[in-house]
Amino acid sequence: MKKRQIDLAVISDVHLGTFGCHADELLAYLNSINPKTLVLNGDIIDIWQFSKKYFPATHLKVLRKIMGMATHGTEVYYLVGNHDDRLRRFCGTSLGNIHFADQLTLELNGKRAWFFHGDVFDISIRNAKWMAQLGRHGYSLLILLNRILNWILGRLGREKYSLSKRIRNSVHDAVGFIQKFEHTAKELAIGKNYDYVVCGHIHQPKKEIYQGERGQCTYLNSGDWVENLTALEYTFKRWKIYRYSADKLSPFFADEELKGMDIYELMTATNTREEPVQKKPKKAKI
Repeated sequence: MKKRQIDLAVISDVHLGTFGCHADELLAYLNSINPKTLVLNGDIIDIWQFSKKYFPATHLKVLRKIMGMATHGTEVYYLVGNHDDRLRRFCGTSLGNIHFADQLTLELNGKRAWFFHGDVFDISIRNAKWMAQLGRHGYSLLILLNRILNWILGRLGREKYSLSKRIRNSVHDAVGFIQKFEHTAKELAIGKNYDYVVCGHIHQPKKEIYQGERGQCTYLNSGDWVENLTALEYTFKRWKIYRYSADKLSPFFADEELKGMDIYELMTATNTREEPVQKKPKKAKI
């Protein structure tokens, strides 16, 4: 089956290594596209909760798939988030077509796009990491319970239900934080003369044209692969939100080579011998 050719794809908040991660669905999506550029906008690997006891083969397959895409010409930018902040030491370095950075600027058909994860706006992350981690553990438990609930609902022929969305939308402080997050990102982008600002972190997929007192920009958020299973795609000079739940073809894009490999082969395949080369992420024109 022919893959979709797109200029740019953005994914974030995958949280590999956690129960909530939908690695199978993400793998199917990555197998269905052939992007010129792939931006991993933070929290791809959940190092906060990394455990040797839980890192399924499918999660490794996602990493190997991304490395394979880079090997075949896709420029991959890994922007560090709060859950994978231990990778921040690699910012400014490149490994082949994989570049590590805190933030990224790309020129898209004459317009400037600014990419960053967004945890810089989260006071709880900056000032009390232990509190943020505690909250994250509660969220993970909620996601696990939600998956059990949805399995039961599926057996009964009922629609899936999101406990976390229900709680988040009913809690005033959470709604207020999301609104402040989005407003701050938009105003900063306008102040820096960016046409697009692209974030992750809050697990809320969104595309919005914002008009402020100082100018206009387009705010975009790639959502996540825990609840929403969404990504951003840019092609034909347009942005769109990709939703796995609405894609009828993506599940058919299975990678037979990956399916036939066991976990030891995957670990060997992801163990590269090439030394990182000191190099700043370059500006790319698409």
